[in-house]
Amino acid sequence: MSKQYYQKEIETMPYEQMRALQSERLCRQVRHVWDNVPYYRSLMEEKGLTPDDIRGVEDLHKLPFLKKDDLRDQYPYGLLAKPLSDCVRIQSTSGTTGRRVVAFYTQNDVDLWEDCCARAITAVGGTREDVCQVAYGYGLFTGGPGLNGGSHKVGCLTLPMSSGNTDRQIQFMMDLGATILCCTPSYAAYIGETLKEKGYKPEDNKLKAGIFGAEPWTEEMRRDIEKSLGIKAYDIYGLTETSGPGVAFECEDQSGMHINEDHFLAEIIDPDTGEVLPEGEKGELVFTALTKEAFPLLRYRTRDICVLTRGKCACGRTLIKMTKPMGRSDDMMIIRGVNVFPSQIEAVLLSEGYSPNYQIVLDRVNNTDTFDVNVEMTPDRFCDTVKGTQEAEKKLVNAMLNMLGIRPNVHLVAPKSIARSEGKAVRVIDKRKLH
Repeated sequence: MSKQYYQKEIETMPYEQMRALQSERLCRQVRHVWDNVPYYRSLMEEKGLTPDDIRGVEDLHKLPFLKKDDLRDQYPYGLLAKPLSDCVRIQSTSGTTGRRVVAFYTQNDVDLWEDCCARAITAVGGTREDVCQVAYGYGLFTGGPGLNGGSHKVGCLTLPMSSGNTDRQIQFMMDLGATILCCTPSYAAYIGETLKEKGYKPEDNKLKAGIFGAEPWTEEMRRDIEKSLGIKAYDIYGLTETSGPGVAFECEDQSGMHINEDHFLAEIIDPDTGEVLPEGEKGELVFTALTKEAFPLLRYRTRDICVLTRGKCACGRTLIKMTKPMGRSDDMMIIRGVNVFPSQIEAVLLSEGYSPNYQIVLDRVNNTDTFDVNVEMTPDRFCDTVKGTQEAEKKLVNAMLNMLGIRPNVHLVAPKSIARSEGKAVRVIDKRKLH
């Protein structure tokens, strides 16, 4: 694949030049927030800070953090930094608890976000010759609008499908010759499964690449999707709070996601102490939005656990890379004192030849945690004898015990009996009263 860039000068900018650009933008942004967001100004004043104390990236650590609770507490307008008359759009998180988080955008914010998504599409080989099928949800969810705008900027023929209606997705994919698919990984896996059921082989479609994000997925799941759709599957990362997908994206090397660090300044911190950790250390990802006008978050704690590295990449981009999130500092499950991430369970299932359709159910009986994992049998792993099912369950229990250090109750259930999510998959049902 020949090297393609959407904005080559920025994507291949030398480190010192990028750092100077970040410093200039950070100072301007701190002043903008100080002048326009009373809530954040009061947080700075509590730390004895004024904008004059921030002279560049090296002073970033002095600034206070923002957390999701701050955003919920200030809903709807408390963190708005521009007059409403300058704003052209809102997007909102799909959060299921507490108040929603609403993010505001000026037209310039939308343009820069779409540029970031265009970089992601170009990095997987997208050009104006491509047909880009956007099967992320539209509306308040950022996935659809972000990739839709990025696809337009690249000049692709854009199919604004939204999620769901899988028969129609497949009809348009085949009839219009879609070459790039954008959706959640669980939906990509579902499309692959449905294509197979309809008698299609991977070589029957024209897809070459997929851009999948909005939920955690493993390398095993990547290989699964690549095989079922006959494509290369790429990761994309973003948060509604900072703009949406396109904060970071994978290139053809598939070795981590390049952060668009001219717009998003990344740090890794110790989630317990807030101390900034050196490059290469695992910790919580923190973002400062350097160019957002309407909703500019400084030092926003994502709760995603990952590692940042700045090495030479085969694609030629110099943008710092983040690993795929290795779980979250807040949705990590603590079961009988053991830290467990859903991605660990998914890795076991895929390595044992099961589908990534599973559900973790936690409860507490007589002050002891119960830990059940319901796993769908694939048609080729279907056992129609009680003994065969029990043996398969026992094997999975042992594999999970080795991975997690804790023994779950595994229940193999019939194919297709766990509800499919065409958006984000609900992987964990926690019935314990932990708060």
